[in-house]
Amino acid sequence: MGLQIKKILVPLDGSSNSFRGLDIAIHMAKESHATITGLYVAGIVKPQTNEPKSPLEKILLGHAQKIMKKAKLMTAKKGISFFDRVSFGDNGKRIVEVADRQNFDLIVIGSRGMGAAKEIFLGSTSNYVLHKSKKPVLIVK
Repeated sequence: MGLQIKKILVPLDGSSNSFRGLDIAIHMAKESHATITGLYVAGIVKPQTNEPKSPLEKILLGHAQKIMKKAKLMTAKKGISFFDRVSFGDNGKRIVEVADRQNFDLIVIGSRGMGAAKEIFLGSTSNYVLHKSKKPVLIVK
């Protein structure tokens, strides 16, 4: 009995590698009749209060909306159901947490994103997700 893929998580940060990951996820979703959830992680800690959004939070949420709009168009053209999600905190940790809590079958992540610190072969976020996730991870270059 093989792995049944019904829910795919694709972290998106606007980089070309994250959209290459989305392309692969779209192909896989089409083959397995799966849904895709795009996850944008804003690398800031969101206050737990009902305070108004900070200028930085507004900028990050605007960036997330642009990315998700592009992802929705790409998936809709291929007839794939797409859900978007925005989260706050450390990128790698949040991706792993969301994948576990929402019971995703697969994480498809670009090898390098928009992060300032680049590692030689893998970006720090994809490296973290690969080693910490209990879910299968596909890294796309």
